[in-house]
Amino acid sequence: MSSLRRLYYDFFSEVYDFIIRLHSRDKEGSLRTFITEKTNLSKGQRALDLCTGTGSVAIELAKHVGGEGLVVGLDFSHGMLDKAKEKARKSEINHLHLVQGNASQLPFRSSSFHGAACSHAFYELKGRERAIAIHEVARVLKEGGRFCLMEHTKPEKPFARLLFYVRIFFLGSKDARRFLMEEGSIFGESFKNITKMMSPTGKSKLIYGEKGG
Repeated sequence: MSSLRRLYYDFFSEVYDFIIRLHSRDKEGSLRTFITEKTNLSKGQRALDLCTGTGSVAIELAKHVGGEGLVVGLDFSHGMLDKAKEKARKSEINHLHLVQGNASQLPFRSSSFHGAACSHAFYELKGRERAIAIHEVARVLKEGGRFCLMEHTKPEKPFARLLFYVRIFFLGSKDARRFLMEEGSIFGESFKNITKMMSPTGKSKLIYGEKGG
């Protein structure tokens, strides 16, 4: 990741939650519950929240696995992680660990996690980086572990759609729009039982698979 892109995300962390709510129309946070339930995790297990952003999903995962479990939230932006740390403190979550790193170079041992999630962020990775990240997620998951990937549908409201395309422009990812239409193919041979469904809000979509080609 370039230093310029990291600076963009450090700045973007100040308005990230607002933009996500605007795109997804999820004022009550139902999407966090939705993706957490679909990770198929049990109490006491370990979860990875990839591209954790301000930590909303990671905190929900931490509540789900309980104090005997463990959740790691990974993001390359220091600004995003600062926001996540603040949220975890306010929620009195002590078993969420935040790590600064890249999705394509996960600093974890193989078979470390029972499940993984990534919410509204994977499309921002560039094509080659996404492919490597998928292999990395598969590597750190235990056999049968589920990876849940949630992304936007194209916003209907003009202002939200404009913000959406502005983000893609600044990301410099020419294939981001195509990925949002064909994200199922990105799972490749690393995962099986691929399932796709719409979110309760109807403004996001979830696709998940289980490790084991």
